[in-house]
Amino acid sequence: MSLWIAAAKIATALNVVLLVGLGYIWGRNYLTFKSKHTLGLLVFAAFLLLENALVLYYYLIDPDLSAWWHNESLVPMIVWQTQMAINIAQTAGLSFLLWITLD
Repeated sequence: MSLWIAAAKIATALNVVLLVGLGYIWGRNYLTFKSKHTLGLLVFAAFLLLENALVLYYYLIDPDLSAWWHNESLVPMIVWQTQMAINIAQTAGLSFLLWITLD
């Protein structure tokens, strides 16, 4: 498996973990403060979690698409490089968001 493919999959899995953590924190804060701001952050985390979980499902589990994603001859390398860049940028952004949320 190519480094690009592995990086995209690992970044997506890490995004799911980060979003679960952020969702937990923001959900707890919403229950405490009942603020529209925390509700907005919680909804944001839920939608982004749904998107990342679906992508991870396609990468690893879906019987049709996972076979497609695992065959490097079917998916051009530029697609993997772009996916990896997007997923790692998202991981960096979510990591920063988690850091300032915990601060």
